[in-house]
Amino acid sequence: MRIISGKNKGQRLTAPKKLPVRPTTDMAKEALFNILNNQYYFNEVSVLDLFAGTGNISYEFASRGSESITAVDADFGCIKFITATSTDLNFPIVAIKKDVFQYLETNPVKAHIIFADPPYDLSPEEFDTIPKLVFEKQLLLENGVLIIEHSKHTDLSHLEHFTNQRRYGGSVFSFFEWTEE
Repeated sequence: MRIISGKNKGQRLTAPKKLPVRPTTDMAKEALFNILNNQYYFNEVSVLDLFAGTGNISYEFASRGSESITAVDADFGCIKFITATSTDLNFPIVAIKKDVFQYLETNPVKAHIIFADPPYDLSPEEFDTIPKLVFEKQLLLENGVLIIEHSKHTDLSHLEHFTNQRRYGGSVFSFFEWTEE
């Protein structure tokens, strides 16, 4: 995997092969950040990276200047890799080992951008729970966005607060925001 923009542009990172992850492709990641770049100044936003895996998305935010990044994953190996990489690159990423659903239930931290990249084989009910908890617990800051990455075989457009989706190969980004009733 590589960092595609910012102060660490072009830096390649090699995650251990045994991690249970499916990193976001460079093409999809670049497209996502082009969208976000038109809406946010990265040095002014806080980020919550759920199902963080290798930390791929967190590193991209950190390289672009975000200074408040929390990465949550249930796998010890993923958290260990994110922590070591963040230390090596001097990135302001706090890595937390916890089940994401438990974290959302008990987390008092709010963010401008919440990115969730759950396993593609998550049940429809579990996918539905992510935006439900984010909005119930009011975890998005003003003008914030929740982005859920999922396969093209999953449809989240029926969920409350859904605004749009973008497809990149086999991946889809679904966007959720507070909207005026």
